[in-house]
Amino acid sequence: MHRFYLPPDRTRGSRLELLDSEARHAATVLRLRPGDPATVLDGQGQLIECLVAECGHRRVALEVRARATALPPAWETTLLQALPKGRGLEEIIEKATELGVSRIVPVLTERTVPKPGPDASRKTAKWQHVAIEAMKQCGNPWLPKVETPVTPAEWINRGEKTDLSLICSLQPGSRPPRHYFEEFRREHARLPRSVSVWVGPEGDFTPEEVRAAVAAGSRPVSLGSLVLRVETAAISCLAIVNHEIGSHLHISHPDVWRGRNGPRA
Repeated sequence: MHRFYLPPDRTRGSRLELLDSEARHAATVLRLRPGDPATVLDGQGQLIECLVAECGHRRVALEVRARATALPPAWETTLLQALPKGRGLEEIIEKATELGVSRIVPVLTERTVPKPGPDASRKTAKWQHVAIEAMKQCGNPWLPKVETPVTPAEWINRGEKTDLSLICSLQPGSRPPRHYFEEFRREHARLPRSVSVWVGPEGDFTPEEVRAAVAAGSRPVSLGSLVLRVETAAISCLAIVNHEIGSHLHISHPDVWRGRNGPRA
């Protein structure tokens, strides 16, 4: 089944339209024809099963056949990712979307080499597009939000709180992630509903950055004795978060979706 993305305000009614690049992809690359099935995701949990009604290079009309809504995620994960070199962030965004992250915040640390500069908004839009393409590929019904880059101090000054905040660090005193998840369950008699994960740049966070994050409530974690690439560290830590929370929830796949019914205006 071919998947497409439309924002929520364009998914109302019994007929939907793919325009511009989505239409060209459908007509030219996928070679869809009237009567072919297609699925639309709105990034807010809705899955819309359609049939192609009309197909052109600039516009593809879809007839809605059924809608389903995914249950809200049982927890939200924010990835605070130090901006890596090259296309590293795009790879991280892609994999983070596949792992169900809720939000990705690029972080400009002291050791960050690339600096977005005045084109930060353009780069953020490009990164958000990477998340959209990953969402379509893996079928994640929830589109993560990619924010504009911030410094560690700017993020900390926002004062945003999560149930559990982890910062990956190579410095002494870091503990395995499981230690903090077990500690949280002992203290609160429940699983964390929101988690934030700091992942540093090549060369790790500076000691001052780690101290500032810890002072703001983050727990320093170690991902093992080996030094991981930035991309590997991000994927590894997100997978650990999913395991530590998801393995206790026992959510089966049939329970994820609700409301598979006919067309709804």
